[in-house]
Amino acid sequence: MRCTRRDLGARAAVGRKAGSTLAAVEAAFFDLDKTVIAKSSVLAFGRPFYREGLLSRSAIVKSAYAQVIFMLVGADEQKMEKLRVAMLQMIRGWNQDHVAQIVRETLAAVVTPIIFKEALDLIDEHHAAGRMVVLVSSAPEEVVRPLGEHLGIDEVIATRAEVDERGDYTGELAFYGYGPFKAEAIEALAALEGIPLERSYAYSDSITDAPMLRVVGHPVAVNPDRELAKLAQAEGWEILNFAKPVRLRDRVGRESAWAASGALAAAGAGAAVWWWWRHREHVAA
Repeated sequence: MRCTRRDLGARAAVGRKAGSTLAAVEAAFFDLDKTVIAKSSVLAFGRPFYREGLLSRSAIVKSAYAQVIFMLVGADEQKMEKLRVAMLQMIRGWNQDHVAQIVRETLAAVVTPIIFKEALDLIDEHHAAGRMVVLVSSAPEEVVRPLGEHLGIDEVIATRAEVDERGDYTGELAFYGYGPFKAEAIEALAALEGIPLERSYAYSDSITDAPMLRVVGHPVAVNPDRELAKLAQAEGWEILNFAKPVRLRDRVGRESAWAASGALAAAGAGAAVWWWWRHREHVAA
């Protein structure tokens, strides 16, 4: 790999996709959750983690609830901090290799049905224009890197958890791919690769990614939350709305029909949790 974690120091996890020979001059930086895919990438793997004994039934219910809130309300700084703390507590003691194996084995079934077609089309357009495409996410590297490979992404910047001598998560972070840290990692990668950020692009849905959007010459708000929409309008940034799912027959073939049905079932479960929570509030009132 031409660009390694050591090259960028402890602040970021960045790596050249195996076998890539792309020598891009400019770059396109994509946030992941609600920008490239319709849901939280971490919470999407709740069922596979449960089947492997990493999550309890109560944790699955909590993750379904969190997924609905994430989709309907968004994730501001306070919500992201709560999610970060909860995730670190939850994964303490999990084995890094085991998690990576689960993600790779279930990736196509879990992620393919929730990818935005518009995002894939944009990725293809940037590649056709000779640009490096980078996935920048606060999700764990063990989730983001295989997903990046699945999507044909050139580089990945993601959260990296600390592990002990056995390869188990300690509950601490080596790098948090969030907010201003995303911008710092992008600038470090640009310095390493000679990327002209003033001619590069960035895409995100969240106001927490304002620092990342500001470091490029072409910031784009995708499915923006309320605060980002206000900022984008004030700054004159482009605003895009992604809604189309990937057409499975075009992208991955007939074997993904089961994955689509699984996604519908998960959406139904999330809606049920949301109804239950609202009903409980109404009764309590």
